[in-house]
Amino acid sequence: MFVRKLHIERIDAEGHADPCPLKWIDSFAMRNFTNDAIFDDTLPVADGLLEAGYRVPIEKLRTSMDDWLRRKGYLKPQEHLQISELEAVASLGHRTQR
Repeated sequence: MFVRKLHIERIDAEGHADPCPLKWIDSFAMRNFTNDAIFDDTLPVADGLLEAGYRVPIEKLRTSMDDWLRRKGYLKPQEHLQISELEAVASLGHRTQR
């Protein structure tokens, strides 16, 4: 639906990255209490994958999502989120990380 594809990972205390579970992403997208309409342009797709419109600032998304997931108890104090934008590669038919 949205043009931008964002890869969302949970980074543990040892630096190991895992895709953020869809349940967590959906929790943020459906019950976001920031009262910021900018996050209306997001769509959870799969573990570690969120589609977004161009007006969604990645850093603001990361800090808001990090805060929400901590309040829900999903992220532990020594963990954090990493969000990167995926770029579609039409000639290869797959996405690569930018």
